[in-house]
Amino acid sequence: MRRLSSSVTAGLLLAGVVLSAAPGAYAAGEPVFTVDGPAEVGLRPHPATGEPRSTTVGVTVHDPDEDREGGGFDGEYTVTFDLSGVVGVADVRFGETGGSHCVITGTTGTCTDAFGIPPGGDTVAELELTAAKGGEPGATGAIEVTGRAEGATFTSYTARVTVGGPDLVMHPLALDHRVEPGRVQNAPLTFTNAGTADADGVRLTLTTSHGLDYTRRYANCDYTGTRDRTRAVCDFPGTFEAGATYTLAEPIGLKAGSHAYREIFTHRVEERGGARKAPKDAGPELTLRKTRATPRAADLDPLDNGQEFDLLATNTAGFTAYGDTLAAEAGGTVEATVGFRNRGPAWIANLRSGDPVATVDVTVPAGATVTGKPARCEPRTATGGYRKEPLGAPRYFCDTPIRVFEDEDFALPFELRIDRVVPGAEGAVTVRGQALARPALAFDPETADNTARLVLNPEGTGSAASGGTTTGPATGSATTGGPTAGGTTGGTATGGTATGGTTTGGTTATGGSAAGAGTSAGATGGSAATAGTAGGLASTGSLALPVAAGAAALVATGAAVLAVARRRAGAR
Repeated sequence: MRRLSSSVTAGLLLAGVVLSAAPGAYAAGEPVFTVDGPAEVGLRPHPATGEPRSTTVGVTVHDPDEDREGGGFDGEYTVTFDLSGVVGVADVRFGETGGSHCVITGTTGTCTDAFGIPPGGDTVAELELTAAKGGEPGATGAIEVTGRAEGATFTSYTARVTVGGPDLVMHPLALDHRVEPGRVQNAPLTFTNAGTADADGVRLTLTTSHGLDYTRRYANCDYTGTRDRTRAVCDFPGTFEAGATYTLAEPIGLKAGSHAYREIFTHRVEERGGARKAPKDAGPELTLRKTRATPRAADLDPLDNGQEFDLLATNTAGFTAYGDTLAAEAGGTVEATVGFRNRGPAWIANLRSGDPVATVDVTVPAGATVTGKPARCEPRTATGGYRKEPLGAPRYFCDTPIRVFEDEDFALPFELRIDRVVPGAEGAVTVRGQALARPALAFDPETADNTARLVLNPEGTGSAASGGTTTGPATGSATTGGPTAGGTTGGTATGGTATGGTTTGGTTATGGSAAGAGTSAGATGGSAATAGTAGGLASTGSLALPVAAGAAALVATGAAVLAVARRRAGAR
């Protein structure tokens, strides 16, 4: 399958993908495929000297019916580009992607693919557009794109192309990257319209990760989020002139919370005509105004509309391992719940890399065989080497998600069959770094509590205290050792879900079947943690992301206001 280049993918995400024509009447039983791409394309004017800068437009085809059996299309199909509408406005050629099966004859481009459309969709081609020489700023036209194939129907798509337009460029922030928890930094957000046309209204999108708080809430901003991120969307009506620079009349206050560690603040600006209504409990409502009737040009370079700021708080987290103590006769089965608790104060998240925060290393006591395990736990040999068979291993490595909250209990239930009674048989539970050769956790200075014991049939006792579970012929009952009072913040979870402050993985049972199968995303508080992010963040590694992040302790006053610096390019 041919895939979109990273630059085209980013452009589609930033510009937004819009269908310009709905399907009409289709033959019964035929699949209907959607041809799409960015609805608006802005081109930099042709320079007086030198070569013009090109803009890449990616055109894709996909099946919008996700439930259709089989998916995709095996036959040959052709996509046609009518370029007559941009004569004198833009020069067009096919880019590297799709160029081998595409050709332009006169004002018509065609791409024919004999390999069909894979399930989910495919890239048709990339168009490279430059402003035509002599084309005046404001000149506009349209590229009409249609598809055809025997046995399939395609929607059409229109890309409106305009020479010139606004180009909103967000300035980077000059804040301290290393801070103490509790410190407030003021972010004077500033952007410049570096384009050739005014912007009709702007929207600021701000995203904070879990360890950052806003110090104030504004009436013309809409705040949403999950436990690991908060997003503020703030609209500003009016005309933002080409060549002018604008800054917030009052900077955004960012406070590093008591649980802060590695944090990200993302701030982005884009053109948005009109204004949105503010939440009813956040101050007076904003009124709507009529937007301009003329077509709005796309931002000339949407990749420079946003900035991200990384912050590292001087903080630590306390990962405390816990094991279990259980008793059973030979032939009996017990469930051991092991894992660790984060006693804070910091949450830990690898938002950029997307790597697990830590690994729980479980060594099985002698005389027992693992017959059920969490889905996230991988079998290993006694020395930590690779092992294919999932059950019956002497050792297991269990990676955490990319984030562990400051009050999280990471519980892992294992089912053990007692093959023979070995009095006082001991295994170990260690929370460590992901690399076996580098076990230290950089954020956890207290290493003494990173390891706990997993004990079967302790010596000197005929039975154990209540807390675990046994099946089959067992003597006595199991001792406590899994999640205990004071170790969680409200409940436990099994089967790959989380409630309260406890996270558990699902269990893979004997013979490869699953008992309560599933994996945890590292969620607490009853919601699943999501990755990113953002932006070159996880899953992107980014909060955009996605991204976007964090808890907000905010106080309502006033409205965020942009003050015009109106510093022309030549004056800066």
